[in-house]
Order: sequence, then structure tokens, then C-alpha cells
Amino acid sequence: MFLRKYPLRFAVVCIVLFIGFAYSVGFLIFIQIFRADFLSNLAQRQHEHSVVLEPRRGTIYDRNMRALAINLPVYSVYANARAMEQEHDEDEVASKLSAILKIDPKVIIDKLQKDKYFVWIGRKIPDEAYQQIRDLKLPGIGFIKESKRYYPNQILASHLIGFAGLDNNGLDGLERDYDKYLKGQPGHAIILRDACSRELMFDKGYVPPVDGFSVVLTIDETIQYIAERALDRMYKKYNCKGASIIVMDPRTGEILAFANRPTYNLEDVSHSTPESRTDRAIVFTYEPGSVFKIVTASAALQEGVVKETDMINCEHGAYRVANHILHDHEPLGTISFKQVIEQSSNIGTTKVAQRLGPTRFYAYAHGFRFGMRTGIDLPGEALGILKPVSQWSKTSIGAIPIGQEVTVTPIQLMGAISAIANGGIYMRPFVVKYVKDADGQIIFEHTPQALARVISPRTDLRVKAILKGVVDEGTGTKAQIPGVTVAGKTGTAQKVVSGIYSHSHFYATFVGFAPVDNPRLAAVVVFDDPRPVYYGGSVSAPVFAEVIGDSLKYLNAQGPSGPDGDTVGVDD
Repeated sequence: MFLRKYPLRFAVVCIVLFIGFAYSVGFLIFIQIFRADFLSNLAQRQHEHSVVLEPRRGTIYDRNMRALAINLPVYSVYANARAMEQEHDEDEVASKLSAILKIDPKVIIDKLQKDKYFVWIGRKIPDEAYQQIRDLKLPGIGFIKESKRYYPNQILASHLIGFAGLDNNGLDGLERDYDKYLKGQPGHAIILRDACSRELMFDKGYVPPVDGFSVVLTIDETIQYIAERALDRMYKKYNCKGASIIVMDPRTGEILAFANRPTYNLEDVSHSTPESRTDRAIVFTYEPGSVFKIVTASAALQEGVVKETDMINCEHGAYRVANHILHDHEPLGTISFKQVIEQSSNIGTTKVAQRLGPTRFYAYAHGFRFGMRTGIDLPGEALGILKPVSQWSKTSIGAIPIGQEVTVTPIQLMGAISAIANGGIYMRPFVVKYVKDADGQIIFEHTPQALARVISPRTDLRVKAILKGVVDEGTGTKAQIPGVTVAGKTGTAQKVVSGIYSHSHFYATFVGFAPVDNPRLAAVVVFDDPRPVYYGGSVSAPVFAEVIGDSLKYLNAQGPSGPDGDTVGVDD
């Protein structure tokens, strides 16, 4: 009866129901077929959280396995903004976190308003801050355990070690250069969460991280401290612009101490400057002055153009070379060649270099690896400048043999004086002994490497005797060490300012080794623009004496250590 009375209304209802049913079926089919992956992934993201498991960065040790750079466990704090249901929660959380983390509350609020399941609030926070935040039990706030690079000695060997960033990526120094060994391989895991985003358990895909390898250096922490203490004291005393010191075992090429000034704190890199981070010992080039006379003396004795007792007229302090008048720091008359080097006479040295001639002198300077890299296992080493003979002027024979018109790095001077200490054999300097894994297996190692013989053993003994005289009774008397025989050479070089040699700005240098008969340590000490005293014998030599003297006492107290002292040989 009803259907007959309202057939149109009934038809409309049926059509609407059919359309609704068809739409629902179609929408379900659409969801099942076309939206299934999207919705499945959405649900997975809501209930599963992928976490990168950070590996432990490898430790950097000194030669005696004392840690110079380590990783310590710390916590990082994150927020799940979607777990904060009300706006006042965000304000309250931001206010409390700001007070603990010392972060602007507006910055925290901006992060909380991103409507994400995960956003960092603070990375690798102090343990005290972690405990305070944990005790507050703030909604939507969680923690992830990470590790942070820590440098227990702060400024010690900072230019050598370098530093790693927040994500444990090496950014400078050995931290950067050996990052592929130190960093390790990250792992990952999937964590299940309930409807309130609370973490429940590991679910699947757990891949453990692989910790980084450890790097063992040739550096001795104690000798490094001794060197930095002495360098820093003189650097401040004479208001220097910069300074460098290197201590090396001349028998093996192992660097035992390596420091520069200005320096910086590895625990507070943000307050450092590019200048304070500059590794002057390998990238800074300068005219060395009279320390370069060790090359002239070695070449002249090896070639037989002069003997130690030969008398040389030093012209009472003035000598013409081409159109240039060469001067000594004090007028000298006729003295022996041994005294020429002991008293650091520019004129006497030049006269001997003239007997050698440019070609032979250049060959020996090049043989001592000036104008080329030493081969040290550090990047960025500067070449310095040693002009080929074809580029010499008429006055070059009176300049280069006394350390002008040539530029060097402190590490090049270190290599040269160590070759003389080592019987005439040039050893490649190096700072990394080996890299090892967690089980103590050696991944690779550096071993002492002889690069060349620069002078014969007989000539070497003669040069050693002359350099011993420099310290005993010449310009290097302040390098004397009680009870220890010392050999060395001073250098005081005028800086080039606006294209001319300055009479008020200098480099002060001392290179040397001890004991003379069986050299165990060699060192180079360089100061940039010391004031008011600027002579290498007055500024650099005392630092050498303190560092080598204290280091020898320390090594003797330790007993036999390291290489047995046998010289690594090469073909004569």
C-alpha cells in the first residue's frame, strides 16, 4: 500500500542508498588498492621509530697508551610534539627546558610547534642537565644515549689531534685525517611504540654499530707537556706573534712533541680563531737565517773545499758580493772555519759557499729536502722555496747559504738537523705509530723509513763537532745542559716587511740534538717576532735546553723504551 502510494519517494531512497553503498565500496576498494601502502607506512611511522645507533669513536692514544682523545657516554634530549595535547604544555615544557639548557624558550617553542614525532631539543647535554630534565618527567620529552668526544688535556697537542664535531665527524687535525678509521660504522634499530608514543621494545632490523679503530701516536704525553710548558712561557715573556717546537727521535723519525702558539682549547673550539688553529710547524714558511748554515758546513766539508782549521778572513764585518755589502752581527777578523760557524759569521760562510759554487750548494740543500716535503704523515705540508740555480741572481751566493732568499718550515729544519744527528741519514718524520681494532689487531702501522744519506758518516762526525762548539763556546751557549753534551745552531733572521728586510722584526730559531755521541733527541724551536730580545741564542736556545734536559731526565727515569737506537741504514 505504501509503495503504491509513494513510488517516487521509495525510488529516491533506494537510489541514494545504492549510491552511498557504491561509494563506500568504491572508497574501500580505493583505500585497499591505491592507498594501502600510504596508510600502512603512516601506521608504521606512528608505531615504529627508526633509531640510528651511533658507534663509539676510536680513541687517540700517545705512544704509552695514555688517552689524548676519548668518547664518553652522554644523553641527548628530544621531543615528541604530538604527545603534547595542549598549548600550555608547550609553554611549560619550553620554560623548564630553557632554564636547564640555557636555550632561548622561543627556540624550543618553535621546535615543539613543528608537529613532528621527533625533534632534537639538545644534543649531548651535560649529565647534570640530563638528570634534572629526567626528574621533571615532562610530557613528550625523551632521551637517546649517545657519545661525546672528550679531550682530557684540552690544549695539549691541539694542532696535531684536531677535533670532532657534534656528530662525531672529524673536522680538523688527525681527527679529520684518520676519520675513516676512528668513526666506525653506525647501526640501526626499529623501536615499537604504543598509542601514547611510549617506546616498548626493539622490533626488527637490529644492526649493531661497529666501533671505530684506535690510533696510537708517536707523541709522548709527558714530553709534549714539557715542550708546551717551556714554549708557552717564552712565547708570553717576549710577546711573540707565534711559535713552534718539534721534538723528534732522530734515529727513527718519530715525533715525540709537536706544538704551536697561539693555540686553542679542544674542549672549547667555538671560541678559537683561524690563526690559533693554524699548524705553523708544517704550513708556516719563513727565511731561517743562520740555522741554514748547517747545510753550508755539511756541503763544504763533504766536498773538501775547506777544513775546520782553515783560516778565513771575515773582513772585519763588511764584504761585497756583487752590488751588495754583506755584514756580520759583529766585526770579525781572520778566524778558522770552525769558528766561522761557531760565531755565525755571514761573511765567512759566504766565502766558503763561493768555493762550493751554486750548483754543488744547491744539490746539498735539495738533498736535505729543502724546497720539498719531508714526507711527514700530515696533510697540508708546505714546500718552502729553494730556487733552482737558473733563478739565482749575482747576490744569491751571498744570501742563500746564510738562510736568505730561501724559505723553510719548522718540520724541514727538524728533518735536516735530525739527519746530522743520525749519522747523515735522513729519516722520514711521522706522528702515527699504528691503527688497531678493538681486539688489538694492527690494521696498519708506520715504521722508521730512511729516505737518503745526505752526507758520509765521517763528514757527519766533523759537522757534529762543529755544532757542539756552537753550544760550548759560540752563539748557542744558552742551549747547554748540565751533564749532557749538546750540538746545535742558532739563527736570527730579519723579516721581510713591505718587500725589504726589517731592522725591528725577526725570527729567532735554534736547532740541535743531544747527547752528541749518541743522539736520543733532536729539536727545533722557532719564535716569530719576539720582543724586545730577538736573538735565537737568547730566546730559542734556552727553551731547547729546558725541553731536552727535562725530557732526557724523564726518558732515563723510564728506562729503555722505544727503538733500541740502532741507526736505520741506507746504501752509502
